[in-house]
Amino acid sequence: MKELSQEEKSVLEQFMIPFFHAGKRHPLFPGKNEVEVEAGLLGVSAEELINYRKNFDENAKQGALELLKEDEIIDLIDNLPFDGEETIVAFGDSSTEDHQGWFSVLKHLLEISYENAGFNFINSGVSYNTTSEALKRLDRDVILHDPDWVFVSLGTFDVQRLNIAPQRTLIPLSETWENLNTIHEILEVKVQNPTLWVTPTPVISELLNSNPIYEFSIDAEDLEQVRQLVSGKRGGIVDPKGTRMGDGEPKAWNYLGDGLHPSLSGHINTAREALRTLVEVHSKS
Repeated sequence: MKELSQEEKSVLEQFMIPFFHAGKRHPLFPGKNEVEVEAGLLGVSAEELINYRKNFDENAKQGALELLKEDEIIDLIDNLPFDGEETIVAFGDSSTEDHQGWFSVLKHLLEISYENAGFNFINSGVSYNTTSEALKRLDRDVILHDPDWVFVSLGTFDVQRLNIAPQRTLIPLSETWENLNTIHEILEVKVQNPTLWVTPTPVISELLNSNPIYEFSIDAEDLEQVRQLVSGKRGGIVDPKGTRMGDGEPKAWNYLGDGLHPSLSGHINTAREALRTLVEVHSKS
């Protein structure tokens, strides 16, 4: 196998390996869960891939431990609607699939906080998914797990403006609305507890547009329209005003260098907001 340059390794570590799990993209392939197969596709050894993932998981755990230093978080945990045996699914795109993302932080936080916890955490995030792509896999990736709680974190990649066709978003807003409504209607029938909607995070356009690995841009106005659609849903709304990455302008330290994907600090912010929303939903019920 050709040895990667430091630049190639940096791109892999930041923008590819955390967001790639072959079984999610190719669920029917017999070798989908073999680490050697995934490693070969990524151009690294199986040992390297295992170590990368261990490090990402440890980062998420450290993020959870940082949250547990906050008095508010301890109070929130005491008021969560869980007994430690729930199946919790996160259905989303890149920020959800991220191996050191907000859902991984939340998983570690709950496992640490509940003695003898028997939670079943299902990460059903697939990077760069639009709402149309996600809708097609809703049954397989969510409903078949018989979840008690479902987070939905979608919409960011609907508003891609491809470099080759910047005059339109990839998915029209009307179609995003229809897709989210359909997802909502199905979840209301199939899942006992209210759906928990995670609003899209803003992007830092200057960083995104200058990154050569992407063939699209995302406009703040387009993303705000999707955030408003999500914030209008029934259920729990995680960060309805979209300010968790910084009041006013989003802060660069809450993102990777692409200005699109949250950094660990950004994911910690989302996990904190998810806890707040869970307690809010529980108090209303």
